[in-house]
Amino acid sequence: MSETSTLIPCNGKITRAELAHVPTPHATATHVPIPHLSVVEGLVEALGRRHISVVGEEFAVSKDGMEMFAVIDLETSFDGCRFAIGIRNANNKRFRLSCTVGLRVFVCHNLAFQGDYSPVLAKHSKNFSLEDSLSVGVDRMQRNFEPMWRQVERWRVQQL
Repeated sequence: MSETSTLIPCNGKITRAELAHVPTPHATATHVPIPHLSVVEGLVEALGRRHISVVGEEFAVSKDGMEMFAVIDLETSFDGCRFAIGIRNANNKRFRLSCTVGLRVFVCHNLAFQGDYSPVLAKHSKNFSLEDSLSVGVDRMQRNFEPMWRQVERWRVQQL
């Protein structure tokens, strides 16, 4: 279990290798499902291009495999704090692809989804580019690391 993130699964946790075996439904004229593994690998690749490493990951899917929930802990840290990313993806149109980042993230199958900042919120439309969305999302995440760090520093100097 991660110290910076919480994943509450609906069916139990699975590995990234098991995520590869979750089927993706066929596309329609307006809805293009995204394989859950493609979301995870695309995000890890976008992070890697910015020299941000992953140090921990947890995944869960719904019983029918249509919804995926994940938390990814990042190597990026400072004095007792580590950043984490929460992810959810639904191929049944229940919710859109979402990523949230923070010092603590909370992801649950009941749709509780909490972090400090949500840089990726995208519908599975026919014109959606996963690579572009994740690249822009990771840029937004990285730009917000420093403001989150400054907030923690302000908390540390305050006395209760």
